[in-house]
Amino acid sequence: MTGSATSLRSFSTHVIQYAVGAVLLLGGLYYAWMSLPSTPPSRTPSEAEALALVQNHPAIGFSSILDAMNEHVRTMKARGQGVRLGEWRVKQVEGHIYEIRVQLRDQSVRGQWFEREFIWHAHLDLKKVNAASLPADGVTPKSPDSDQPSAPPFPPPS
Repeated sequence: MTGSATSLRSFSTHVIQYAVGAVLLLGGLYYAWMSLPSTPPSRTPSEAEALALVQNHPAIGFSSILDAMNEHVRTMKARGQGVRLGEWRVKQVEGHIYEIRVQLRDQSVRGQWFEREFIWHAHLDLKKVNAASLPADGVTPKSPDSDQPSAPPFPPPS
């Protein structure tokens, strides 16, 4: 074998090694980007207060809305079903009224996925929480002056 053939083979081996290394590095970066938890967005004191008002508000059958959501996630996982509670998002609607949203994805016994968005309005001046979506209405108890019954918070297990 001549020297030029050996150097060509050595060069191509180095190119392949660097290409494999680059692919592994890019794959690792992509995995880290997609799977590592993101830091929660920084919130203003009013946004933090609105979020705390909703999360600590009593829920039907639970001491708080946050407890109800976390217990649903725990029971779904205990049954071996997929479940994901999304990030709590806060947006100022107007004045001291804030909208708090969270998405819940869960899997039925048959494997079908369902996604629900829970929306509440927090009135900081009144220290009041109102359900603003049908799923949130099923978790949030009605005020004493309301005569409407609440919908069940989560679908019964099938």
